[in-house]
Amino acid sequence: MDKLRHVPSLQAMQALVEVADSGSFTQAASRLCLTQSAVSRQIQQLESHFGVALFVRTSRSLSLTPQGEQVLTSARSILEQLKALEERLAPRERPFRIRMHVSLAVRWLLPRLSEFYRSHPEVLLSIETVATEVVEPAVDSDAYILYLAQPSNDPQSMTLFEEALVPVCAPGLADPLRAVEDLVHCTLLHRSSDRHDWIKWLAAKGGGPLERYRHIPFNLDELALDAAARGLGVAMTDLTLAGESVDRGVLVIPFGKALKTTGVYALILQPSASTHPACGLILEWFAQQAEGKIANPES
Repeated sequence: MDKLRHVPSLQAMQALVEVADSGSFTQAASRLCLTQSAVSRQIQQLESHFGVALFVRTSRSLSLTPQGEQVLTSARSILEQLKALEERLAPRERPFRIRMHVSLAVRWLLPRLSEFYRSHPEVLLSIETVATEVVEPAVDSDAYILYLAQPSNDPQSMTLFEEALVPVCAPGLADPLRAVEDLVHCTLLHRSSDRHDWIKWLAAKGGGPLERYRHIPFNLDELALDAAARGLGVAMTDLTLAGESVDRGVLVIPFGKALKTTGVYALILQPSASTHPACGLILEWFAQQAEGKIANPES
């Protein structure tokens, strides 16, 4: 009964979630605007309350114990329920939070935001970007946009546009490129470390093995496209992401039609999205953007 009367504090639960997500007491303390010792004390309070160790600590790593995993699951659920309850009982204006890859934000969303705010000046969007190749959902995001190798049947997933791979380069590099074979005289620019896009495109176009070519690898579309615009080589990217630069003449597509793959870029809703008063309006706008691209992905 004593433990039921003296439940763990919400601050301790938040500390547990932050430590588990970041894998570091130091980073968790920074996010919570606390000292590292304060975060350590809150974790110790939880361990004392439940009578179990929540983390396995070594000099090089920090991992949850099986009991810690159970407490973390409950802590996440409690915090999310309280957040949803607060938004239902005391709604207030807050932005609709969308998490996505930085290249997608710069190359796809930002050119469309002016139109969105002209149509919906009362709605605020908060765009959080990540530079990692895989976009992980965040607890405090309403939605996130990511690349899927295959379209999803999940009702919470909306396909925004289908992937269509194209090589792009600066206008000055395009003249010598009459055929795929001419790429052996250029440097191939990669937007990911696995170089998968060029491998796929060359295989489809009869370009031969990747070992025949010179390479510069990047981990962002944005970097690869900027390098291409500066004349460093030929980048492989998605036609939609390169569209604005091609329209402005900064980049050109030297040859060939876009290679349509099975991949798509999709908007995924988080549970918190349904509590936002503008959710339906925002989804309608994204659906309008999607309709404009899916109908003709090579346009």
